[in-house]
Amino acid sequence: MNNIRTPAKKKARELAKYLRGERPDYYYLKALFKELRTELEVQVPGSSRKLPYVPTEDELKRYYNAVWSSSNFQDMLIIKTLLYTGARVSELANIRIDEIDFQSCRIRITLRGRARRTGWCRSRNPSRSCLQCTTGA
Repeated sequence: MNNIRTPAKKKARELAKYLRGERPDYYYLKALFKELRTELEVQVPGSSRKLPYVPTEDELKRYYNAVWSSSNFQDMLIIKTLLYTGARVSELANIRIDEIDFQSCRIRITLRGRARRTGWCRSRNPSRSCLQCTTGA
């Protein structure tokens, strides 16, 4: 058996001459090549999904200790707000002061001008302000 293949571009021209009279559209060609794969017993390779890295419990404890004992107040405030509210980094970057309700510990998060959702600053003491919840003061 001959293992030399016709170049794909040349084979496409040959198929185009053969199919041009039928004026095929995208969906027809998609169905046609699906049937052709079945006829030729060609398997479609599945995409391999790599599982995300999950830190160990010890690594998580070290991370939280590093965040809570940070001397850089701005970094600590950003990381704690991300952790407490569950906001995405892009959402946090777009929060304005008027979207923060310090009395009820709420942050209104706008998703690129479409929908809104509310993030809560979790605290054991509900009378604490959002900033106090986040900074642990």
